[in-house]
Amino acid sequence: MKAFGRLYQRLDSTTSINLKVEALVQYFEETPPRDAAWGLNLLLGKRQRRMVTSRMLRDAFLRSFPDFPEWLLEESYGHVGDTGETVSLLLASRGICPNESQHSVSLSSWMEDRISKLSGKEDQQRAEKIFEWWSRLSVDECYLLNKLLTGGLRVGVSQKLVVRALSKWSGISEAELTHRLMGEFEPSEENFQRLLSEGGGKKVPSQPYPFFLASPLEENDWKSLDFNHLQLEYKWDGIRAQLIFREGEVFLWSRGEDLITNQFPEIVEAASNLPQGTVLDGELLCWNEDQPLPFSFLQKRLGRKKVSSKLLESHPCILLAYDCLEANGEDLREHSLKERREILEKLIQDCDEPRLKISSCLSADSKESLEILRNSSRDFGAEGLMLKKKESPYLSGRKRGHWWKYKVDPLTLDAVLIYAQAGSGRRANLFTDYTFALWKDSELVTFAKAYSGLDQKEIEELDRWIRQNTRERFGPVRSVEPFHVFEIAFEGISESNRHKSGIAVRFPRILRWRKDKVVSEADTLMNARKLLEAA
Repeated sequence: MKAFGRLYQRLDSTTSINLKVEALVQYFEETPPRDAAWGLNLLLGKRQRRMVTSRMLRDAFLRSFPDFPEWLLEESYGHVGDTGETVSLLLASRGICPNESQHSVSLSSWMEDRISKLSGKEDQQRAEKIFEWWSRLSVDECYLLNKLLTGGLRVGVSQKLVVRALSKWSGISEAELTHRLMGEFEPSEENFQRLLSEGGGKKVPSQPYPFFLASPLEENDWKSLDFNHLQLEYKWDGIRAQLIFREGEVFLWSRGEDLITNQFPEIVEAASNLPQGTVLDGELLCWNEDQPLPFSFLQKRLGRKKVSSKLLESHPCILLAYDCLEANGEDLREHSLKERREILEKLIQDCDEPRLKISSCLSADSKESLEILRNSSRDFGAEGLMLKKKESPYLSGRKRGHWWKYKVDPLTLDAVLIYAQAGSGRRANLFTDYTFALWKDSELVTFAKAYSGLDQKEIEELDRWIRQNTRERFGPVRSVEPFHVFEIAFEGISESNRHKSGIAVRFPRILRWRKDKVVSEADTLMNARKLLEAA
């Protein structure tokens, strides 16, 4: 625990890539495999089980200090923006955390033997146990423990950086380590040693390949495009997924490395008609006859332990495949896209399964004809185009010069800022979370929230204005004078009975601050409805 705490502090105290890699390498060199496995699991941001909610953590503090006013805890949280950090700072102010930790318990013991055993305890017992731990840890370790308890630990390194450090220490290539870490990584000494062993040990049937990602098409990319050697497809608005059929079992992985097999039983059934040792890369979509349904249909299929027959009928799904990564157990990633496409076409044709389709190839011979295709892509339920070099291998991550995405311009509406809330973490002292509204007759109706799109100077300017023009407070939320208009961009629009406006937008963000517009010139819900009807 101390070693991981020191690593966390070193990573948090620098922006230097080299220093971060150096700190990670030293951690792996000095840490026993069992602890290193847990450290790696946390560094990679793998799913942590939340043993305590933020509310429970605050209750544990208040139970330990019944004389401490709850309002003061809430005000402190409002200033800091993070429950784990707030509680650790308050503990230090009460003289609870010692300067030096009295604990020498390993990280693996904390995760396996202590934190996991909080489950099932009564609130009072849990509070007493947590307070016992607090009283024996330094303030930094208290903060780390609080984040582990709530499952909210975020370490300031990317998976790519962790893999780079692991590669530098172990001598195994980054590409190979990335592949070995795909899928489920159970933190144990055995798995950590297998990860670093020659050949990586026995491959599990469920293991996916690292996804190859496209880069946005930029102006200087045009000169490298040869239309005679490009494969063009629509960029579909679904969920990127890998379908695996090995050793008689079917596995479906999302790009976020979530195993979503049980949420799409019809795809699993269809995949059993493929040859053993097949891995397809494609897009999960709700589909009606010959076109995709809006993304909102697909959302209803996600996060369910069991999908009802009614939902299967009303929200039918397909896998629209566009690549074959493995056939008859052979890894095809080093083959050209042209070769992989030929294998894919034959697989889909021989399978003859309507729930497994192949993404159609398009044709363009100039920038002008490509623009026409892109601009019409929404008519086919797509969000733009994919451009892929036919000779490209299937790589790992985002590698420029092989695949590009060329998305349509986003939909936009001019909306009025009516609510604001402070951010979290380093933005806890600034209002950075905004709610926007559209006109419905003479009333402003909320339609979207956005958290990104402004630069730091604009955020600070808007923050000062919000503090000076607050009308009402609702806990952490402030109602402000309807004065500022912002152009809000979004990728899609759909009906919603959960929102007062009756609509929901996908990936909303601020495109620009419309200081040239007055509030009365903002868009109306009728304008939004027109976009919805067009969609």
